[in-house]
Amino acid sequence: MKFFKTVVLFLSIFILPLLLSGCLGASSQKQETPPDGGVFRSSDKGATWRQSVLISSVSGRPGNFAYADVVDWQMDPSDSNAIYYTARGQGLLYTYDTGNSWQRSVALGKIKISDITVDPNDKCTIYIGTANRVLKTEDCARTWRQMYFDSDTKVKVRTVAIDYFDSDNIYVGLSRGEIIKSLDKGETWQTIARLKADINRFIIDPNDNRVMYLHANKIALRKSLDSGVTWESFNEPLKDNELGLGLNRMLLFSGEPEKMYLSTGLGIIYTIDNGETWSKIKIIPDEKKAGILDIAVNPQNNKEIYYTTKTTFFRSNDNGENWQTIKLPTTRKGSKLTINPNKPNIIYLAAGR
Repeated sequence: MKFFKTVVLFLSIFILPLLLSGCLGASSQKQETPPDGGVFRSSDKGATWRQSVLISSVSGRPGNFAYADVVDWQMDPSDSNAIYYTARGQGLLYTYDTGNSWQRSVALGKIKISDITVDPNDKCTIYIGTANRVLKTEDCARTWRQMYFDSDTKVKVRTVAIDYFDSDNIYVGLSRGEIIKSLDKGETWQTIARLKADINRFIIDPNDNRVMYLHANKIALRKSLDSGVTWESFNEPLKDNELGLGLNRMLLFSGEPEKMYLSTGLGIIYTIDNGETWSKIKIIPDEKKAGILDIAVNPQNNKEIYYTTKTTFFRSNDNGENWQTIKLPTTRKGSKLTINPNKPNIIYLAAGR
């Protein structure tokens, strides 16, 4: 009898917890999100990838953002080693060493950021959009101050852009369809256009700061030739090529004003004559199944084109005549692509859902 009690006690103390933990572990593992989010970096044009998510710490124990889903990111236009990354529940992260290590803007906390832009003339001056506000730092993300606040808390700051020619000029697109502009680095603001559509993206032509583009719900693409005061439709290239109006990327090239690439979920088109004619990039699979999420083009060789879908990274060295397919290094979507313009063998992939 004593032996039997000893066996029961042993089972209850040692064996049963192991069995239960195994069952619970298997159950929770099925529900757990894999730690394959954040940023991936390739130094061989996408042939191989490594996850780049370590956050530096003074304690000597680095953190990471391996579970993060990207919202937006921005490469510093004056320093391609510096990248700013925003993710759901992560606030603002940044790297100054091409992604080998990251830091968090502690002053911001883990706020939700809709857009980020870096002053091309002063790398420590950065603007972000968050909820109904615009915040600004002038000391490389150490401290921030509020530059714009909309009294309607339902209104969201969707996009922020800086005039590369005169960085005193700041443009903000709002969810209620207004474009507001500051002439003094965000100290004061005025409304310059009302479009009655939720603005998603705002792009200034790097070759002529009077030329601007925006993408908005309901009205899709618009173009301005007078610094955002008046806008005209720019949907014809997408309509003519049957690509829908859900723009996911517009690529413009400094020093090459005649070139532009546009992509939607259905395909990629480009022009080399300032929009007079457009050509469609051959992609795989065909347009109806493409599911393109983002594209990138080597600024030093426009024949090198890359795009991502939910599961695959595609690359071409001959303007889309032939494609090589590579499985994504993550179970998540390949949401964002960026090429280092000075070292185009380096490509960044941001994962999302």
